[in-house]
Amino acid sequence: MRFVDMLRMSAGNLWKRKIRTILTILGVVIGTASIVVMISIGLGLDKATMEQMESYGSMTAIDVYSYGNYYSSSSSSTDPTEGYLSDSTVELFEGIDHVTYASPILEISAIAQSGKYRGWLNIQGMSLEALEAEGMEPEQGRLPSADDTELTLFYGNNVISNFYIAKNYTYYWEDPSQFEDLDFMNGNIFITFDTDAFYSSQWDSSVAKPKKYIVPAVGFERAESEEYQRWNYAAFCDIEQLITKLKQVFKNKAIPGQPTTRAGKPYKDFYYNHVVVNVDSTDHVTEVQEQIQNLGYQANSNMEWVEYAQKQYEMVQAVLGGIGAVSLFVAAIGIANTMMMSIYERTKEIGVMKVLGCNMHNIQGMFLLEAAFIGFIGGIFGVGISYGASAVLNKLAMNSESGFMGMRGEMSYIPPWLILLGIGFAVVVGTIAGFFPSLRAMRLSPLAAIRNE
Repeated sequence: MRFVDMLRMSAGNLWKRKIRTILTILGVVIGTASIVVMISIGLGLDKATMEQMESYGSMTAIDVYSYGNYYSSSSSSTDPTEGYLSDSTVELFEGIDHVTYASPILEISAIAQSGKYRGWLNIQGMSLEALEAEGMEPEQGRLPSADDTELTLFYGNNVISNFYIAKNYTYYWEDPSQFEDLDFMNGNIFITFDTDAFYSSQWDSSVAKPKKYIVPAVGFERAESEEYQRWNYAAFCDIEQLITKLKQVFKNKAIPGQPTTRAGKPYKDFYYNHVVVNVDSTDHVTEVQEQIQNLGYQANSNMEWVEYAQKQYEMVQAVLGGIGAVSLFVAAIGIANTMMMSIYERTKEIGVMKVLGCNMHNIQGMFLLEAAFIGFIGGIFGVGISYGASAVLNKLAMNSESGFMGMRGEMSYIPPWLILLGIGFAVVVGTIAGFFPSLRAMRLSPLAAIRNE
């Protein structure tokens, strides 16, 4: 018997018993929808976590910190630079396998003023390569580049929240409408780098007011997202330009945040508390992070939190998938029952087929095809219902003020492979459920089957 003939006969036999077939398919639909939706919730949690982590920074970046001599492992050390990260440390990190670049971050605090507005400014200098990799998206302008001949700043979209009206100390968060004319891109922003002298001069008239510098802005971050990102509240610049500017401002005086000699003199080289190490792939982040930690430095990355979360969500997926699988198991029992009933009703038909010389495996294959048909049709409709249920769950999560489990994003996520897995699993379950009834059909005695009324 040709496969096409078996296919036609199987479909015809199912169609003859419409109500029974529909009810059996309905069980498969519920089972498939349950397992797909349950797994999609686990995938949605995983995807939302990944997106949330990516918003905090690159997934291939490792943050290496040092807290200076105070936290040095050798408290009796007489070297003030011990515990800091230096240019030689950066070169050491760059020599590690799979590291694409290592960029020191020079972070300083400054006072910014523009007309009646004043604010605290966190300035972070890093390499141009690291700035590009951070993923900041300008709403206006661009990122600092090698073409800039002087220090330029790129502002995060929430820097304005650190500003206040100097006359009455009204902060931005108290009344944002009063700050509409504060323009970082086109207005003159005066920067005071010597904050100690600035505050001292406010209370002591004998202290000379420090010089203010106009530092042009080249870009402003896109402000459409309400999610926290590591660059929202800072201004960024090229680290080389920042070092040049600080040397010009402080000349031979100690620069805030930099170690000094026992005599209070600044060192020729700069030292850092933070270095960003970028790895060529997320697959190697953990490996490189462990190597840096073995060198005695504190190293953190988003990947370690992602890996921890993924392990938790794998357990969630297993539990939710198991719950859905119970429904599909119940549907499998229904398919087996339908096939057994079909065999009892078609005993004489089976006997005639055997007497006419039909191959035993063809008879078995016909019943297996019927069971697979039920699984296939139920799987397709089940996946369709899953999409509807997923859309409803996502809408409920989006409309919730706190999101889902504290995260904003899709509560349920159905990738293409899950569709194929759902339909394929339904077909496999249906085929397995029809296997033992098909064996009974294959083993029926031809004479006994023909005599059956």
